[in-house]
Amino acid sequence: MARFLIGKVLVRDHADGCTSGRIVETEAYPPGDSSSHAFRGETPARRSMFLRPGHGYVYLAYGACYCFNVSSEPARIGAGILIRALEPLEGVPLMRRRRGTDKLRDLARGPGRLAAAMAIDRDLDGIDLCAKGPLWLAASAHPTGAVGASTRIGISREAHHLRRFYERGSPYVSGPRRLNGA
Repeated sequence: MARFLIGKVLVRDHADGCTSGRIVETEAYPPGDSSSHAFRGETPARRSMFLRPGHGYVYLAYGACYCFNVSSEPARIGAGILIRALEPLEGVPLMRRRRGTDKLRDLARGPGRLAAAMAIDRDLDGIDLCAKGPLWLAASAHPTGAVGASTRIGISREAHHLRRFYERGSPYVSGPRRLNGA
């Protein structure tokens, strides 16, 4: 599913206005992955990772920023896909205000920036992303470029797996250049 989400559009309908972006980078956290939030089992805070595929899982990372995931396995099997970066499409002025920057490239490049630009917080945890609502996934009219794979960013357990996917050549992809090559 992590590779499948590359090129899809994440849409946020908010009282301030609509924002959207094309997904250009993801990371997979499959069942049994010791670096996954689901590894130690279901808790009230991680309940959304155990919903059927296509639900949002939102958590606060290091007490500083929210991160957004999509549940990816049948109900009661905890797993998810971290959405790491978007190519901004709609609502760019609103994203700029939310992020406090004019740099288009940096609006949603990285999971914390993405959540801030799209006004994603714990209120959206558990949302069905397959139904139109305040946050949902849509098909894109833009063709998806070649998809690359690399190790995930910022983890120490099971770090050798190629579970990070990104659109090659996209300036909106996060991470070090050595991970974004051919």
